[in-house]
Amino acid sequence: MIICRWVPLLGVLLLLSGPLARAQSPESAPLKRALAQATSDTARVLLLADLSATYRYSRFDSVRYYAQRGLRLARRIGFRRGEGRCLSRLGILMGERGNLPAALRINLQALQLNEDSHDLAGTARTLNQTGLLYFALDDFRPALRYFFRALQLYEQSGSTDDSQLISVLTNLGASYEGLHQLDSTAYFLDRAHAITIAPHPRGWSCWGNPLPYVLREIGLLHASRGQTVQAIVYYHRSAAASVPENDQRSRSRAYQYLAELYRSRQLPDSSIFYARQALTVGQKLPFMLGVMRNSALLANAFEAQRRPDSTLKYLRIMLTAQDSLHDPQRIKQLDAIGFAEQQRLRQLEEETSRFNASLRLYLLWAGLGIMALTALLLGAFVWRQRRANQVLRQLNEQVTEQKSQLTQQRDRLAHMLQELRAAQSQLVLREKMATLGELMTGVAQEIQNPISNVKNLAAISVALCQEIREELAKLPLALDEQQDIEGMFDNLSRYQSRIVKQGQRADDIVAGMLDYSSNSPAQRQPTDLNVLANEYMRLVYHDQRLKNRHFNAALLPRLWPDLPMVPLVRQDVGRVLVSLFTNAFYAVQQRQRQGLDDDYVPQVLLSTQLVGDYVEIRVRDNGLGISAAAKANVFQRFFTTKPSGEGTGLGLAVSYDIITRGHGGSLRVESVEGEYTEFIIQLPVEAKPLPTAWTVPA
Repeated sequence: MIICRWVPLLGVLLLLSGPLARAQSPESAPLKRALAQATSDTARVLLLADLSATYRYSRFDSVRYYAQRGLRLARRIGFRRGEGRCLSRLGILMGERGNLPAALRINLQALQLNEDSHDLAGTARTLNQTGLLYFALDDFRPALRYFFRALQLYEQSGSTDDSQLISVLTNLGASYEGLHQLDSTAYFLDRAHAITIAPHPRGWSCWGNPLPYVLREIGLLHASRGQTVQAIVYYHRSAAASVPENDQRSRSRAYQYLAELYRSRQLPDSSIFYARQALTVGQKLPFMLGVMRNSALLANAFEAQRRPDSTLKYLRIMLTAQDSLHDPQRIKQLDAIGFAEQQRLRQLEEETSRFNASLRLYLLWAGLGIMALTALLLGAFVWRQRRANQVLRQLNEQVTEQKSQLTQQRDRLAHMLQELRAAQSQLVLREKMATLGELMTGVAQEIQNPISNVKNLAAISVALCQEIREELAKLPLALDEQQDIEGMFDNLSRYQSRIVKQGQRADDIVAGMLDYSSNSPAQRQPTDLNVLANEYMRLVYHDQRLKNRHFNAALLPRLWPDLPMVPLVRQDVGRVLVSLFTNAFYAVQQRQRQGLDDDYVPQVLLSTQLVGDYVEIRVRDNGLGISAAAKANVFQRFFTTKPSGEGTGLGLAVSYDIITRGHGGSLRVESVEGEYTEFIIQLPVEAKPLPTAWTVPA
């Protein structure tokens, strides 16, 4: 293959450039000069922390040396901000060497110090490091949460450190790549790459140029998309960019990705070549996670080639690396050991207490003869004290019982008051609706007569136009005049047709108003529930938006295709849908106002489907949910969970009656508190007869 001819040549050139790499990153020397000229201890602490960071991917001993120097100085002068930053550098060291439990503990300590000192940049950096620990475990969901928190803090702090912003964006892209969400991966990696290649007149911070990391992850994205040639090019560009930065970790990872790519392409020789280079670079740090993965890759490759000596060699390296790593699952084991140690200490304390009690008892028996008279007097005093305590206990029980009775009475009165307020709200609403219905009936009847006259006059005008045409046809007119007159009559006829059509439309609207406000039982009409439910969902949403212009929610209609027409009373079912959608938008607004979840997006889902002889409508929201106690009473009259004055809708009890008694269907609710609420309506495709004496509440 062509790829195999020129790619090894690039690798050889990169290996030849390795010995020429500097022993430190370009950012180390300026920081050393600044440290020598520093005039205050706080400045020295911050410079030592930054200097430690420049060696994070090249010399771990220097990381520890400068970080510990800064930590000792910070603790001596009580500089908590500098202490947090130096601890964070030690957390990097533990993480790179694979000691993830120790890294996590140090990061948590550093995070507490960062927050106490209001160090937004330091807090963001520690959150980024903590996310990388979960990323190393392939646990991408919690990693994303830490990365997004770090990104938010960087944007709030107004930091000019592009290195860290690029690192967070690249980590987000890499996490989404691990979740196989490649569109999100491309979005964050493109942002990181655009910032990286932009001009930086002031140079880079102590974290150096992140270009090797960005290029490597872009190559991994191309590999995930099956674009092998582009992936190889980006891997080599990453390895080349790591040389001036002395970024041994990026070089090792770039070679590792190349080795894994060639293994997947069934090119074992190229895979072995780059795996060896990755292992060599990783052992110099030592980057233990890379050593383990590359030695495992080589052991598998040589095992496939039936070369037991080489297989055994790399298996030993892999096992050694595994022994040096701390399994992150030991975090739980360490917590269990700590708990066991506390139990043991508590047991020792109990044994000591028992021993002291026995000693006191022996002393008591030794002095019993001397204290006999005192004991008799004390016994009499104790007897009188017990009698007094017994009387007090009885009085206390009586007071407690009376308090319990008063509390129960208060709760009953409060419940009755709540029911009365709910009933009052319902009565006021019904009175308003009745008044509105009467007003609507009057308006509709007043409009109906003019509309009928317009339609009649339009029909008469059509007949008159036809008669005028016939009379004009008898007159001897020129051809041009006849054509002009015919054109005017055509326009007039077209306008009259539009008048008739618009008059019919107004007549239908008036008929709907009269039907809606009528007190007599409404007639069922075949209805497309997809259209009806979707229109009411969007109508209620826009109404909520008018009340709160800052409110936004995701509307998710999932409508069953070819849904049969269902005979129903449209205005009654419309009222039920308005009530359910209003409750759904209220629930998601309440959860959004609590602000407990930064990633929360309000969602209201509408779905329809055909289930046997019934059409099912589901209205689901991801709001606060309903408790088990409230769910048992949700369809009871006068029951509400909303504050006074907010529950002015139709009411679930009335909605339940409309669906079950009015249409022969069913209405039920499913909910998990804190997660979702879903109301499910089932309406029969074939109409069932209404029960006698059934009327829809106003």
